[in-house]
Parts: sequence; structure tokens; C-alpha cells
Amino acid sequence: MGAHTLAQIAAELGLPLIGDGQRSIRGVCPLDPGQAECLAFAGDSKYRDAAAASQAAAVIVPEALADAVAHGLIAPHPQLAFARAAALFAAEERPDPGVHDSAVVDSTARLGSGVRIGARCVIGPGVRIADGCALGAGSIVGRNVQIGPDADIAAGVLIGDRIRIGARVLILPGAVIGSRGFGNVHDGSRWHAIPQLGTVVIGDDVEIGANTTIDRGALGDTEIGDNVRIDNLCQIAHNVKIGARTALASQVGIAGSTVIGSDCLLGGQVGVNGHIRIADRVIINGGSNVLQSVEQPGQYGSGAPLLPVMAWRRLMATLGRLEPRLKKLERRGRS
Repeated sequence: MGAHTLAQIAAELGLPLIGDGQRSIRGVCPLDPGQAECLAFAGDSKYRDAAAASQAAAVIVPEALADAVAHGLIAPHPQLAFARAAALFAAEERPDPGVHDSAVVDSTARLGSGVRIGARCVIGPGVRIADGCALGAGSIVGRNVQIGPDADIAAGVLIGDRIRIGARVLILPGAVIGSRGFGNVHDGSRWHAIPQLGTVVIGDDVEIGANTTIDRGALGDTEIGDNVRIDNLCQIAHNVKIGARTALASQVGIAGSTVIGSDCLLGGQVGVNGHIRIADRVIINGGSNVLQSVEQPGQYGSGAPLLPVMAWRRLMATLGRLEPRLKKLERRGRS
């Protein structure tokens, strides 16, 4: 991880420079307290004092804070600029292209140029892996899978049969893509499995977190749009469709055949009912239960906030008494 001058980073990001462009930057750091030879960022004016006092070598700031720092960069979106700057220091050493001796690759699989296949990987029949892809140790790829260019699949990932994965997709350890959807029918005495005949289609530039599971479709496909972000430990059921640029935080669970629009944000532990639709540009607060369709953009939440236990018990008792009282009032109104 080499050093860059502040001027070099400014040129790389296309941002105006404050102060000494020859300052050496060797990494990134938090704003408070900051760190010598590192770059921090201040998101908005409420961080003015922290930006001015930071020990960072330079700070990325919005125009409104340009006078608060001696050395830095001016950005309309400081956090985005910081992410791009951090990427300059985040390059990881990767092994040379090739297939590890312990990997098992079916003779009908086709690997593009520059592909890296780690130890104990299993690549099934008819698989197509495009140029520049990497598969970590112990990953398993089923039959007739298609993986687009420069996909990065970490260790211990399971990709089921017939899955289609786009370009530059990142899948973190332990994820399972294309497991059997939870389709069952009860005959009155026992359950019977419904064959899950669809697949999973993942767009370009998608990130899928560790130990997340995405089920294959029952008849049609489960679809993940371009540039979607899915955190660790999420569950996406069969035939779910997620629009482009939507982000799901950890432990989101989405039941089958639900459609979620583009540019949505779902907070941690959101539970989404099956067979409903969520419009584009919807934000759902963490811990919410979504039981019916959301037709309009906006921010939504559900559930009681955290209360002292005695206050919570009183609230629950009040709610329990509310329904019979309302019914009594309704009867009076009709008489």
C-alpha cells in the first residue's frame, strides 16, 4: 500500500485542492482524532470543529467547510469522495491466475483468461466463467452456471445449478445462491415439496454479504437488479425481484414473490411479507414488519419503540382494552 501526494489524489478524484498538494498520504482514518499521513472526511457543517481539530494530514470537506481545514479536498459529496480515495489504498494482492491443483473442474466448463480458481473448488458441467473472475477456496459452482467478467467470489460460496451472475459481482464468504425455495403444500396430513424449477439472475455490480441466502424461483426466476447491495445474513425467498440500486441491511428477510422497487433502503431486521410490492425510492426503518404493499415513495416504519419494561407492559395492557371499548362506542353510535 504505497503513498500518494494530496495533489495526486485530487487529480485522481477530480476535486479542488486546499493547502499543500505535496503532503504524503499513506491511508485513510476517522476524522476524530485523525492520524498523521492519513486522509479523513467531514460530511457536513456539524463536523466543523472536528475537522478543524483533526490530526489527519488532510480532510475531504464540503464547500461550506473549506475555511475550516488547512489541507484537504473540496467535494460535493465528501463521503463518496472518501470512498473513492480509500479504494486507492485498498488494493489487495491477488494470486496469479490459474487453477489450484486441488480444484475439480469439469471438462465441459469454460474458464476465461485471468481466472483464479482456489483450493478445493468444484466447478460443474457446462459452467462459463468469464475473464478476470476469482473463486475463493472451497467454493462450489453447479451445472450450467454463467458468471460475468471480473466477478469476485469469496471462500465457501455455494452457487446452485443454472444461476446467472453479472459482471463485477462480489459475493462474500458463506453465501448460498440458488438454494431450493421454500415451496411446500399440505394435504391435510403431511407436507409435500413443490419442485423449484426457476433460477436466480443477478445483475452487474451487485454485492452479496456473508452467509446471505438467495433462493431460486419456483417457476420464474429470482431477480437481483444492477448495483444492488445486500448485507450479511439476509434471506431472499423464491421469485423475489429487487430493483436496481436498492440496499438491504443485515438480517432483512423477504418472503416469496415480493417485488421491491429501485433505489430502496431497508434497515436491519426488516421483515417483508410475501406477494406484495414496494414502490421505488422507499425507505423502511430497521425492525419494521411490512405486511402490505407500499405504493408511494417515502420513509416508513412500524413497531413500538424501546420503552422501560413497566411502561411497555402498560402500553400493551392499554391496547388490549382498546378494541372492546371501540366496539362499545360503535354500538352506541348506531343506536
